[in-house]
Amino acid sequence: MKRSVLFAFLALMLCASSVSAKKLIVATDTNFPPFEFKDPATGKHTGFDVELWDALAKEMCAEYELQPMDFNGIIPGLQSGQLDVGIAGMTIKPERAEVVDFSDPYYNAGLLILVKADNTDITDVKSLAGKVVSTKLGTTSEDFSKKEAGAKEVKLFPNNDAMFMELLSGGADAVIFDSPVISDFMRTVGKGQVKVVGPLYMGQSYGIGFPKGSDLVAKTNQALSALKERGAYRELYIKWFGTEPK
Repeated sequence: MKRSVLFAFLALMLCASSVSAKKLIVATDTNFPPFEFKDPATGKHTGFDVELWDALAKEMCAEYELQPMDFNGIIPGLQSGQLDVGIAGMTIKPERAEVVDFSDPYYNAGLLILVKADNTDITDVKSLAGKVVSTKLGTTSEDFSKKEAGAKEVKLFPNNDAMFMELLSGGADAVIFDSPVISDFMRTVGKGQVKVVGPLYMGQSYGIGFPKGSDLVAKTNQALSALKERGAYRELYIKWFGTEPK
């Protein structure tokens, strides 16, 4: 038997033993860039989560169908068994872990401080005293900005675009918000105009969700570890966030 044929045969055998032949139903959020969103050019869903799961599925030799849906429906879908996997920037919380199983963390989120690229006054949360901060209304960033930052004023906006524009226009000295949203803005609209200062605050981890007792948890963790060892995870991370994995 030729070597190439032998390798192909062994690969098929490994795939046959890795994941069930069943096509997995994989839920993702409809719009949470840069993790998942519809590409206006192609009409297809893409993003870090979408591409990460595709890489994991190939590692496990698993067939799947991507099902974009409202985030609030993912946990109930996993509980009912209608969904096999949920990957949607989902924070691993104790109350969620009571009803679904999670993979190992694949993204460390939290809050970041964003300032203009030429700012030298602000280096961390302590140096925000007496400054003006912009953030989004009704978020953990609002609470953090008011309680921890010691800012002179916290300007609240109903959407992400407005809080970022306040910084760029000089109406605010800094933005405090979720790290993936900050990273996406730095990579796109704000590229070259802004920078992150200080560490990640109020750290939290994202995990992939599964129905309770799913054997996919261990297989996904093994595949995730393999992607990290080969550098494939790092390449995806840099592609979508523009920085090294934290």
